[in-house]
Amino acid sequence: MWSWVAHRITGVLVFFFLFVHVLDTALVRVGPDAYNTVISSYKNPVMNLMEVGLVGAVLYHALNGLRVIAIDFTERGARVQRQMLWAVVAVWILVMVPSTYFMLARTVATLFGTS
Repeated sequence: MWSWVAHRITGVLVFFFLFVHVLDTALVRVGPDAYNTVISSYKNPVMNLMEVGLVGAVLYHALNGLRVIAIDFTERGARVQRQMLWAVVAVWILVMVPSTYFMLARTVATLFGTS
C-alpha cells in the first residue's frame, strides 16, 4: 500500500519538476539574461538538497515502476511482490548513498570549508 502511495507522490514530484524545467528552459527565448538569472538562483545549498530529493524520487519511481511491470507481466510477480519491494528499497539505498555523497560534496565544502 505504501509503495503505491510513494509511487504516486514521486510521480507528481517528477511531473512538477518537468513543468518547472520546461518553463525555465523556455526563458532562453525571452533572453539570455533572464535565463542566466534564473539558473544562477538555482546555485544554492537549498536547491542542491532539492536536487538530491529529485534524484531519489526519480530513482524510486523508476525502480518501483519496473517492479509494477514485473508484478503485472509475470506469473510469479504477485506472489513475490513483497520481496521485490525490498529489492527496490535495497537498490535505492545502494544507489542513493554514494549519489548523495557526491552531490552534496561541493555544497558541504562551500558551507564548511575544505579539509
